[in-house]
Amino acid sequence: MKKSKDSQIVQIGLVQSVSSDNPDCNLALAEEQIRHAAQQGAQIVCLQELFRTLYFCDTEDHRHFRLAELVPGPTTTHMQALAAELNVVIIASLFEKRAPGLYHNTAAVIDADGAYLGKYRKSHIPDDPGFYEKFYFAPGDTGYRMFETRYARIGILICWDQWYPEAARITAMMGADVLFYPTAIGWDTTETSEVINHEQYEAWQTIQRSHAIANGIHVVTVNRTGTEAGTRFWGGSFVTNPFGTVLYQASHDKPETHIVEVDLNLNGKYREVWPFLRDRRIDTYQPVLNRWIDQ
Repeated sequence: MKKSKDSQIVQIGLVQSVSSDNPDCNLALAEEQIRHAAQQGAQIVCLQELFRTLYFCDTEDHRHFRLAELVPGPTTTHMQALAAELNVVIIASLFEKRAPGLYHNTAAVIDADGAYLGKYRKSHIPDDPGFYEKFYFAPGDTGYRMFETRYARIGILICWDQWYPEAARITAMMGADVLFYPTAIGWDTTETSEVINHEQYEAWQTIQRSHAIANGIHVVTVNRTGTEAGTRFWGGSFVTNPFGTVLYQASHDKPETHIVEVDLNLNGKYREVWPFLRDRRIDTYQPVLNRWIDQ
């Protein structure tokens, strides 16, 4: 059932998938799962980071630049037709070719009538073993963004952005009702310690739950699963309410398409009881603009 004009209940679809080395097959799979989510009542559907490809950033290889595309471009056009047909909002994470030699990790937002609302370019770019993203992506220059969709005002951040409270705070302050994180993160396949693996996943989920609490906002994180090169993507996609309660958590090791009902009225409820935004001392925060505070 679609949200009425006055309703604050929204059905959110999470698509956690295993990607192949065939972009067209991945696009077809994404369409199949979006259709499946819509049949279950989803109104907003979020795909995982770089859903059309394998996670190619495990190596520095110039051939991978051929995977990039214009945004808006062929994939967004395809998603616009699908969104209009199904009356769903689609969040699609893509490898954007902006100009020759200039690329971004980008999320496109398509409204439920098929309108292309715009894009957010990933701001924080990692450079770690197995995650050599600085080789491929320039830092995003769209700024943090809020998109007014048919069903909710949504903010989009991407993967490595999820570790930074400043990004979540600014996006929430723009008026987002729900914060989405398309993601590709996992465990090193050579790491055999389940204690370390558990600790890493728990830290990842905890930091995002803290964004929900600090900002009084729902958080939706959609990760990939499956093993690619030296990484076992840990899945575990989840949704949390505005006080950090996990409403749903996917498995670590299998594809899942799941619908979660969220009540946007809870944003105001929690913000009134826990008035963190009211009590912010914005006059004291100038030092956060420094890289480090040298004494």
